[in-house]
Amino acid sequence: MKNWLESLQSPYYEALIVLLSLVAGTLVAIVAFYLVKRAKKIYKIDENAIKGLRKPLFTVILLLSLGPALDYLQLHLSWLDRSRQVLLIFAGAWLLVQFVALGRSALINQFDITAGDNLKARKVFTQVRVFERVAIVLIVVIALGLALMTFESIRQIGISLLTSAGIAGIIVGLAAQKLIGNILAGLQIAITQPIRIDDVVIVEGEWGRIEEITLTYVVVNIWDKRRLVVPSTYFIEKPFQNWTRTTSEILGTVFIHTDYRMPVDELRAELTSILLNTALWDGKVNVVQVTGCTQTTMEVRALVSAVNSGTAWDLRVLVREKLVEFLQKNYPEMLPRTRVEIADPKPR
Repeated sequence: MKNWLESLQSPYYEALIVLLSLVAGTLVAIVAFYLVKRAKKIYKIDENAIKGLRKPLFTVILLLSLGPALDYLQLHLSWLDRSRQVLLIFAGAWLLVQFVALGRSALINQFDITAGDNLKARKVFTQVRVFERVAIVLIVVIALGLALMTFESIRQIGISLLTSAGIAGIIVGLAAQKLIGNILAGLQIAITQPIRIDDVVIVEGEWGRIEEITLTYVVVNIWDKRRLVVPSTYFIEKPFQNWTRTTSEILGTVFIHTDYRMPVDELRAELTSILLNTALWDGKVNVVQVTGCTQTTMEVRALVSAVNSGTAWDLRVLVREKLVEFLQKNYPEMLPRTRVEIADPKPR
């Protein structure tokens, strides 16, 4: 019995225990990674999101498996235990961040944001991306707090700072008032959703699409490829136009000025012909009306519809060009003109 106990304490057996703990941890990581790979087929998870799990997962399992090995070897050095704890905290935070990215991929891949009617997809994209950033910030802050609490001296300093930081907290709060306001506005946008990813908006007189929504600012992709960066509070405090708030469908208007003698029914027939020969029209709205008159011309409005604002713009341009071309070829005398009448002078 004594010889057997001595054999358990031999260096070879201790090395075997360390090796077995590492192998067991590696096997657990492999099984977990295999399960995630299996979930990829069900939830359409991106390959990059799955690959991002590999390093933090193996790191966490490795650090966890080192615990029993260090206990068996009785290596209870304070610096070694503390280092392993700190590394385990940050590795766990790294793993949680990757799981957040994995969840985001699983959610947004259930929807097609490139579809014509992508209202639900844009709603999910907006909420998921904003809450993903909130979750990452919380994970990092909590990880830093837990890591600092492993050091006794820093923990005491932190407690003393918390008890004497009343005035400093007020000063910092006043200094960060705008930042906090933007963060709260970002959360409000994520919940109430006055705007969503890929919404078409008019902001500061510029037409563009919502490209990115963060906790503090929103990026608008202007039609000419410029980027307009707007604080989140702008969309809470100021009025703006959202062309795709409830649906991507939109009406487009084209104004033509003609002579009073122009037969409006001819314009109606021509507009119908134009719309029937283009895929830009959604087949719903086709209206020609006289909406105004001046001293020299009458204003004719063509009202058409399209599946989204981008298509509506192209359709408006096409209709305008074709109607002007129709007038030039068939009714050139009906184009706007100024009349001058010279009366005969009265005889003396």
